[in-house]
Amino acid sequence: MNITLRIWRQKEGDDTGRMVTYGVPDVSPDMSFLEMLDVLNERLTLSGDDPVAFDSDCREGICGMCSLVINGIAHGPEALTAVCQLHLRHFGDGDVIDVEPWRAGPFPIVKDLIVDRSALDRIIQAGGYISATTGAAPDAHATLVPKDDADRAFDAAVCIGCGACVAACPNGSAMLFTGAKVTHLGSLPQGQPERDSRAVAMIGQHDAEGFGGCTQIGECTAVCPVGVPLSVISQLNSDVLSALTRGRTDPR
Repeated sequence: MNITLRIWRQKEGDDTGRMVTYGVPDVSPDMSFLEMLDVLNERLTLSGDDPVAFDSDCREGICGMCSLVINGIAHGPEALTAVCQLHLRHFGDGDVIDVEPWRAGPFPIVKDLIVDRSALDRIIQAGGYISATTGAAPDAHATLVPKDDADRAFDAAVCIGCGACVAACPNGSAMLFTGAKVTHLGSLPQGQPERDSRAVAMIGQHDAEGFGGCTQIGECTAVCPVGVPLSVISQLNSDVLSALTRGRTDPR
């Protein structure tokens, strides 16, 4: 296959970026998209050019690092697929493909296709955890969890924190991410003592980071590589409203 890439190049956050065109000939349709970028970077390095900076880690659809907008779609055209799982066989020979970074105010560009997603980390730090004393692990059956609650927790816990929901949302909202974390912990018995304060603290940090509000458009779920359901946003809104109504917002 012969592919033409138009890639966003930007030396650092304060620079003016631009799309640069590269030809990548003779690539296998069985390559992943990131492997094609590896091939391009090897050729750029051998020719003395600066390789394209992009994030990747596990390359198994688990870590959420492969944050690329491909032809205007976060993670590319295939549903329930991270960029590292996207193969060239889903494109045609001779295709021209645009590759850009996540576009959102809270995700400043570091270089080329790499953005700083530490805003999501700070949302987690605001309350995305359970406070518990350390000690030996309890028996698996010590705390019974109803099947429906366990399923709801698992559906939310699959979130890999990639930020595709933010990149796809016209409002730049991270409500799917925040809702997933709140719903995951709030569905389990261990998460109940801090459920109210967690929801209020995390949504407060979400807003403080500059993410937009949710208007239930649904683009976030359409591009989510692991299929986090839109219902987690409703659960987040419900938890926040409940906490504020009862005045239970202090984690102490």
